[in-house]
Amino acid sequence: MSEATTPASIGLPPLVERYNALRVDTLRELLACYAEQAHFKDPFNDVVGRAEIDRIFRHMFATLEQPTFVIGNALAGNRDAMLRWEFRFGLSGKSYLVPGSTALAFDDSGRVIDHVDYWDPTETVWAHLPLVGAPVRWLRRRFSSAHFERG
Repeated sequence: MSEATTPASIGLPPLVERYNALRVDTLRELLACYAEQAHFKDPFNDVVGRAEIDRIFRHMFATLEQPTFVIGNALAGNRDAMLRWEFRFGLSGKSYLVPGSTALAFDDSGRVIDHVDYWDPTETVWAHLPLVGAPVRWLRRRFSSAHFERG
């Protein structure tokens, strides 16, 4: 396989295009970028298989208002790639923006076999919830070095 036709260079462009255009009616096209037994992990889910990944996205569309992904950067190696993205959505009439990144691994045909999302739910979600928000914000301040005196 030449450098121009690595598994990541084959699979990454259509994956990015489909995430940037993702809607409930285009979910099938996105899932076609994943191997049948692909692994998918984010702060709330850890599943194997296209059917389970489909369930995660259908839940997202059912519970969030206008969820969209905007892929900012995509870097590809031979079998691996990294994405930097923003996830935008509404919940109970309030808008949210979640920055994050994804580590990907591709099989020989350019389908995703491993997808791991990295983002901070304490900053972007939990800190804004009525019951848990105050304790989360207190913990973030408590563990921050911002007010620590420099020696």
